Amino acid sequence: MPFDFVSDAVRRNRSSRGLANYHAGHAAEASVARVYEDKGIAICARNWRGITGEIDLIGRQGDEVIFVEVKQSRSHDMAASHLSKAQIGRIFATVDEFLAGEPKGFLTDVRIDLALVDGQGRIEVLENAFAG
Repeated sequence: MPFDFVSDAVRRNRSSRGLANYHAGHAAEASVARVYEDKGIAICARNWRGITGEIDLIGRQGDEVIFVEVKQSRSHDMAASHLSKAQIGRIFATVDEFLAGEPKGFLTDVRIDLALVDGQGRIEVLENAFAG
């Protein structure tokens, strides 16, 4: 039986890093939610999961539904760079999935924001980040 100490140590390190990233991501989402709530936007869902993906935050302001993707890293630029084209596609598909259950369906007023959180907890919100 081969000695597997190195790979076990690597797995434990990855696991603890993954857990730390998970908690940092949830803390970033909570901070971003407070920013939206301070603007009078009610957060009606956190980590809403559909068949196609997950939306970090969903807010409502009047008739408008605001979808928020939160990215956290050492800097805002690094956080933004963590967003892939494939992930953007999943976000749009998940937004469509959510809207299918809304009374106005695809006629619902929608905005998709990108919230970037840096290592110091500073938040930059890019409203309508994916508007063409």
